[in-house]
Amino acid sequence: MSSLKTHKFHLVDPSPWPVYASSASLGLVVGLVGAVHSYVGGGPVFVLGLLNIFLVAALWWRDVIREGTYGGYHTEEVQKGLAMGFGFFLISEVMFFFSFFWAFFYLSLNPAIEIGGVWPPTGIIPMSATGIPLLNTVLLVWSGLTLTYAHNRLTANDLSRHLLGMSWTLLLGLIFLGLQSYEYYVAQFDISDGVYGSCFYLLTGFHGLHVLLGFIFLLVNTVRAASWHFYRQAHLGFIFGAWYWHFVDVVWLGLYFAVYVWGNL
Repeated sequence: MSSLKTHKFHLVDPSPWPVYASSASLGLVVGLVGAVHSYVGGGPVFVLGLLNIFLVAALWWRDVIREGTYGGYHTEEVQKGLAMGFGFFLISEVMFFFSFFWAFFYLSLNPAIEIGGVWPPTGIIPMSATGIPLLNTVLLVWSGLTLTYAHNRLTANDLSRHLLGMSWTLLLGLIFLGLQSYEYYVAQFDISDGVYGSCFYLLTGFHGLHVLLGFIFLLVNTVRAASWHFYRQAHLGFIFGAWYWHFVDVVWLGLYFAVYVWGNL
């Protein structure tokens, strides 16, 4: 029987990463539950699971990069499948944030008698929509523009200006994270201050986590671009990073107008 491949798809070799990732995820969840309930060893198990998640992600994505960049396995059909998979991942992220927005609007439009029937609850001094939140909005919108510029330069095979655009995007994202950390530091309420504190910190905190992940995503893409992994006809990794960053931008715009502007009226 002939061993020649007669199709356009990539049948991956046996890999240890799915089992490794599942085991690390189990340890992460068990450790988190243990830490929340103050069980002995819960914290160390959580940290170990988290570190293993990062490790398996780096190694697994390293293999995917090698397959596409050096192995030539990412044909047009494979790229379509990868794009579809990443699109479904972004849809799941939309649903994730939708649940938090739903909770915020439900509680704010129909404040319970337990919190005085008003929103924000009595005693809560909400963040002003101006100042740091407004500045962060400008920074994220600006970062989206610099990322679009970087994409334009990549499709023109202008590597130096592409790296310049990526550098500006990374810098703006880093400033955003720094300002958000400072905002938490000076806030006059915390996550334990009832439903308002929970909704605020879950929404803004998870968004900040996504900005951090997007920053790492784009940083890896910048290193790959500098290593000549991307060119005009093939830069799927960069496209995924750009999709993710623009998704983060859109979520922040919704968060800013819902939580900071409308939530303070």
